Amino acid sequence: MRSLPFLPIRWHRPGLGRVVLTGMLLVLLTGALPEGAGAQGAPAAPATAAPDSTTLGPFPSIDLVRGDEDFALPIQLLLLLTVLSVAPAIILMMTSFTRIVVVFSILRQALGLRQSPPSQLIIGLSMFLTVFIMYPVIDQVNDNALRPYMQGEITQQTALDNALRPTKRFMLNQTRDKDLMLFMDMANIQAFDSAEDVPLHVLVPAFVISELRIAFQIGFMLFLPFLIVDIIVASVLMSMGMMMLPPIMISLPLKLLLFVLTDGWYLIVESVVRGYVGA
Repeated sequence: MRSLPFLPIRWHRPGLGRVVLTGMLLVLLTGALPEGAGAQGAPAAPATAAPDSTTLGPFPSIDLVRGDEDFALPIQLLLLLTVLSVAPAIILMMTSFTRIVVVFSILRQALGLRQSPPSQLIIGLSMFLTVFIMYPVIDQVNDNALRPYMQGEITQQTALDNALRPTKRFMLNQTRDKDLMLFMDMANIQAFDSAEDVPLHVLVPAFVISELRIAFQIGFMLFLPFLIVDIIVASVLMSMGMMMLPPIMISLPLKLLLFVLTDGWYLIVESVVRGYVGA
């Protein structure tokens, strides 16, 4: 198939080509709109609207400003879409999702199950447990930042500060002092007056490596009983001369039986959640 000379994307990839073409058309149409013109050549907005800004629908104070000192509208739109695309990953790294999903992944490896539970189920359960753990923080963010901002009572900067305050407090409670001091030393920061003064570029990586450390500790404790079962089964098979029989065929049902009899899901979820709730 032929491809456009200015767009090296094959038309047999309709998904990517359609997205790129739609974005280009949106940028061209946005830049081509004259001052005060609306969609499809509609007349200018009423006098109540600001003549130098274009507001994005139901989001108050999120303005694409046309000023000499600001970026052009297509660049502002591109930056906004970029932030929205990476925001979920950033938010997940600032919550309990990291520890939970790592613990569940190690549990699946310890049981010897490759595809069960599926990755989608592990991620879904981790997200719901994250919402349960982070609910007090989400409630504070909603009451102090999101709701007043949507009602136009506070500005964007004030809403961002109010939202970061309980989030930083949560991350500091779960971060080791040693990990925080590591990134403070590398950033040449001596001390902070309060928890609100800790910058995110220092707090987030310290919080993540602290979460990974705790997740690996829990994973080590999960591996021990299943490792003992594997060793016992392998020793019994070797003593019986059944070397051609894979030990996993015998140990797997025994490990599943042990996990069910001990009510493993209850114990793991309780220990992980209480690690946050009781902190």
